[in-house]
Amino acid sequence: MPYDSPPTTNHSSLRPMSDTFHTPASVDPRLLEVLVCPVTRGKLTYDRERHELVSKGARLAYPIRDGVPIMLPEEARTLD
Repeated sequence: MPYDSPPTTNHSSLRPMSDTFHTPASVDPRLLEVLVCPVTRGKLTYDRERHELVSKGARLAYPIRDGVPIMLPEEARTLD
């Protein structure tokens, strides 16, 4: 059977994200309903200026990179 190449996609319709780090301008509220802090299992809030998900209970801020929350405690920033 001959190999068929995958269909090509026209990426011109894709829009750039809000900044050079490709983080969204906001986080879908449904995502915040599902995600919890891996340390405390508590709720997270979105810090729009820093592009982080914040766990007040754990005093950690989880970064969002390329639109993906990095929910690893070792990657989180400690809050003062």
